[in-house]
Amino acid sequence: MRKKLLTLAIISVSLLFFSCNSQEQDKQSQIAKTEDSAIQLIQFHSEHRCKTCNLIEKLSKEALEELTDIVFKTIVVDDPKNEKLAEEFEATGTALFIYNPKTGKKKDLTDFAFMNAKSKPEIFKKGLIDAIHNF
Repeated sequence: MRKKLLTLAIISVSLLFFSCNSQEQDKQSQIAKTEDSAIQLIQFHSEHRCKTCNLIEKLSKEALEELTDIVFKTIVVDDPKNEKLAEEFEATGTALFIYNPKTGKKKDLTDFAFMNAKSKPEIFKKGLIDAIHNF
């Protein structure tokens, strides 16, 4: 009787896992389709983030409230699954890029972000919007 219950429990957990995993893959596939058709703002960062890195993310999100067609992504460069993408952008820590997945065109805004996010947040937001429009 115990063996049957154990077997039934293992099968139930396995089915639940594969069902959830399939739904997650479908969701990721839908996100990828949306992201492939849009300009992206990508912020790379390490696992442990500084105040400026967090501020860059916050201000970027605020600026993008006006631009609903831009996809904003944050990527943890320390995560092995992101290694290839981080290498493609040459990001080893905090970095900010505008990216067109259709053409592969990139614009590095890292220096601009660090120079303005903390001391001039309004200039950062306006400059980010202008850079996206000009991209």
